[in-house]
Parts: sequence; C-alpha cells; structure tokens
Amino acid sequence: MPFSVVDEIARHCADPAEPDTVHIEIHLPGRPDPARLRAAVDGALGRHPRVLVRERAARRYALRYVWELTGTPDTGVVSFPPAEPGALEAARARALAEPPPLTASPPLRLEVVREPGREGSVLLFTLHHAALDGPACLRIAATAADLYSGTTAARPAPAARAAAGPPAPPPPARGSAYARVARVAAGAPGPPAPGNGMDLCELPVPARGPGVPWTVNDQLMVATALTVAEWNRLHGAPRGRPLRITMPVDDRPRGPEMPIGNGTRLVEVPFAAEETAPGADPRELLRRTAERTRALKAVPRPPLGAPAALLTAPVVPVSVRARATRALRRAAGPWTSTTLLSNIGRIPYPLDFGDAGRASAVWFSAPARMPRGLTFTTASTGGRLHLALRWSRALLGDEDGARLRDLFAQRLAAVDQGAR
Repeated sequence: MPFSVVDEIARHCADPAEPDTVHIEIHLPGRPDPARLRAAVDGALGRHPRVLVRERAARRYALRYVWELTGTPDTGVVSFPPAEPGALEAARARALAEPPPLTASPPLRLEVVREPGREGSVLLFTLHHAALDGPACLRIAATAADLYSGTTAARPAPAARAAAGPPAPPPPARGSAYARVARVAAGAPGPPAPGNGMDLCELPVPARGPGVPWTVNDQLMVATALTVAEWNRLHGAPRGRPLRITMPVDDRPRGPEMPIGNGTRLVEVPFAAEETAPGADPRELLRRTAERTRALKAVPRPPLGAPAALLTAPVVPVSVRARATRALRRAAGPWTSTTLLSNIGRIPYPLDFGDAGRASAVWFSAPARMPRGLTFTTASTGGRLHLALRWSRALLGDEDGARLRDLFAQRLAAVDQGAR
C-alpha cells in the first residue's frame, strides 16, 4: 500500500533530534487489568487493520515508499512500566523523544503508567506521525474501551462540516498573502536534549453566547494569535509581520468505520499585524476569524496542498524526491506558518474502561519541529479544556513554555470575557 502524501512528506523530513511523534494520554480513575487490556487492544487493532502496517524496505530506485499490511502485530503494543515516582514524566519524555519504529507493525505503543500514592492510571499512547494521526489513534482507543468493558458506546455524532454551496472567499488579512510571516521569538533554550519540551494544563472551556457566529475553535485561534503576538513583543521580535496559524481540518466520520491513518488536511489562518496589536477589539477579531475559518474549511483542498501533491508524484525515485523535499523545506522556512493549533474539540467517545472507569482527562500533543518550533493542542473532557503546549528545545526552554502557558490562559480568558 503506497504511502499517502502526508505519510511521504513526514517520512522525508524525519529528524532524529526532533522525532515526529504524537502523544495522547488518557487519565482513568482506576487501574485496568493487564491481561484484559492487552486482549482489548489486540482486538481493537484487529478491527482497524489499517493500523497494522510496517514500512517495506525500499529498493534503490523505488518510486514510492510502501506499507505492508501485516494482519497481526509484530511486537507487543501494551507495556506496564514499574510504578515508581516520576513514572509519568518519564513516559512523557519517551513519547517526545523515542518514536515507534516504522519497520515494526503497528507504529504505535501504549504504556499504562501508575505512580505510588497516586490514584488511577494513565494510558499513554505514542504514535509515529508518518503513519497515524491523533484522531485515528483515539478511535482505536475507543474501540479498545468498548471491548474491555464489554459494551458498545453510542454512535458519536459526525464531524462538523461546512454548509453546502459555493463558499465566500475568506476576508484577507492585509499584507499576509506573500509576506514573510512572524516566527515565534526564541526564548532561553536549555542544554541540548532529545525530543521536544511540553507543558500540560487544564482550563475552563470558553463560553459562547447565543447566536454568535464564532465557535470555541475560533476563540482558541484568536487566543493563540494574541499569545504569540504578545510573546514576540516581549522578546523584541521584528514588528509588522503577519501571523499565520496552521489548523488541521478533519472531516472523517467518528464511528467504527473511521478511516485510519493520516486523515486531516491543513489550512492556514492569517492574521495581519494590526489585528493582534494591543487594544484590538476581540469581538471584531473573532468575527473576522470565524469568517476565515468557515471559508477555509469549506474549500476542497489536498491534505498538504497542491505543491505537496506535485512533490510526491511518483515520476522520479523516492530518494531523489526526499532530497528535494528537505531542500525545499529549508528554503521555505521564512514562509512556513508561525505556529499550529490543533483543536480536537469535545472528545466524542465515553472511553469507558469498565472497572477502571471513564476517562477523566485526555491530552494530545502535536510535534513541534523547527521552523515552527511551537504547537498548541486542545481537547475537552467533562467541561474542561485540556491544553498541551509543545516546543522545540532549540527554540524554547521549560520556563519559556510555562510563561507561554500563562500567557495563553490570560489571553483566552480575555477573549472569553470580551466576546460576551
């Protein structure tokens, strides 16, 4: 099975210093039985056989990377690290620094983490983003929960889609079309270390008044733009450059038939420099952002755009395309989007693991390789917003991440208040 466009680009741009992993952690109030959980996960993999893949060794002049469907796992997916102090932080560090190999099926692992004196447990998934994305892995986790508990969850609502009909073009952000975009200003990186840094927190879900045109995703988008703009002002970054924020859009159904793999498409939401200046009207910025995101979601588009589709066309050997892709990625650095906001939204599954309980919190984090170097990922469970900030250690340090987290919380509260 040939790699998709997204798979191939991710494979070309692999960097051992900044692994392309997605991390998901599901917090449970209880502790699942090891044998039953292993059986449930194996059963979920069998029901979603597309995840049971490994990369076939490429011949010298091969035109494509190819997945082999294995039917059964090559290795055990579920492990139970020793329950000791710091076990969760150690598992998180592994998730950000040690990707599952693409040469073994499936390219994901699950660690069930417990710590002395701490109730409950954490199911911590690590997946290689060249093979799988977060929503697809969450679907596998939901199937495993159904099998573990012996119940069938209610069918989740379909993913929100834009209204039919020709969409209006998104209102432009003046000066942002072809300009070099603002980069996240460098902070105080610590000593070199493998993987990314990460900070997790829990915040209130922003409220929406009746009849307003914007969504919670639009509020998060505005808060992200204002956070980065304020960070850059505090760190003396060049002024006047527009921001562009990459936003994944996922139109897949959420039921058992959900396609597994990399199924999102990426759009870029622009913000002119004056729109994120101090004193900007949050309601007006929300209104403009809502118009832009609604129009961008409605426009059919290849997953990474037409240039990526052209770059991955199998007309020259894949090794040649790999060198060209890496060269173009370096050359396009000044025009790469400023940051990425991936809002999973309300978790559509109960994630009920029977005697181990239902999920009380779910965090995702998206890779933060340079030149972006910073990503924001959000999901909501039980009326709470779970935010993960993830950054490149070449750009920011742990104290920088904590400051950005506080800035985001402040900007989100201000946007929420200003939108009422």
